[in-house]
Amino acid sequence: MPLIRDLPEELRDVPFTTATARRRGVGRGVLSGNRCRQLFRGVWISAEVEITFRLLLSAALLALPRDVVVSHTSAMRLYGLEPRTGRHPHLEFSTTRSHVTRHLGIVLHRRQRRISTTQLNGFTVTAPERTFVDCAGSLTFVELVQLGDWLIHTRRTSFDALASYALDRHLHGVRRARRAVAYVRDNVESPMETIIRLMLVFARLPEPACNIAILDDNGHFLGRGDLVLERWKVLVEYDGWHHERSAAQRHQDIRRRERIEAAGWIVIVITSGDLGRAHEIPWRVHRAIKARGYSGRPPSMSIMWHRWFS
Repeated sequence: MPLIRDLPEELRDVPFTTATARRRGVGRGVLSGNRCRQLFRGVWISAEVEITFRLLLSAALLALPRDVVVSHTSAMRLYGLEPRTGRHPHLEFSTTRSHVTRHLGIVLHRRQRRISTTQLNGFTVTAPERTFVDCAGSLTFVELVQLGDWLIHTRRTSFDALASYALDRHLHGVRRARRAVAYVRDNVESPMETIIRLMLVFARLPEPACNIAILDDNGHFLGRGDLVLERWKVLVEYDGWHHERSAAQRHQDIRRRERIEAAGWIVIVITSGDLGRAHEIPWRVHRAIKARGYSGRPPSMSIMWHRWFS
């Protein structure tokens, strides 16, 4: 086949290998020029294509043995939970073979037994329960609880399935996963709810209930609350960027909070800016419940608390 000086149509928006390029008649000059970029050794993409996480996964699979599965924090991202900015930049896969990879940006984990998997968005990925246990070795304790809450909220698993898997398996990280499961809850609807709930719990304040109905004294429905300390009629809510950008959502939230406050509740609103002064959040909640009769100890924030939340 004569060499061509440009990428054929079928290679212009997908990753491809050097071998595939040769079969299509694409010469070395095209690959090493400004029309292409190398993603991994022997794997290329058109320079005009935007690089996304899923595209990188597809490219990495071309460079790895066929039996590998997406795992660990890469599986977590496919399930919809992103790591903190700058954390876990590498791609993670698992295999039962003794294969070793030297591709920069790829971590390949060797597993001794069969890997429980599922199909997700066109990828073979570790099952939710296995992903939770696998991530126990690299996530912080709070991030691990966050992952458990998220997998249950998105209906990928249930609390019972997650707890049973952690208790019945003998895998790397499973002891830490067992401890984290004790703090996983149903009805948590956002990752930030997990973080704020744990800020209070690990500051030794009462644990709020997640996303329950708030009623007035006559039993009339006022709204659903994110984090509810019902005994003291205190509601804690996170107001994220999507509220700030949606006028309709903003208006709805304000009216709902006005109804709740009119019924005698204290509403504490946490914004993204408050997270930069995380140590103030437990104290705000403590002042509110103390004003309503709480006689327990004040917040106590350990060194680990500051590592997790500051």
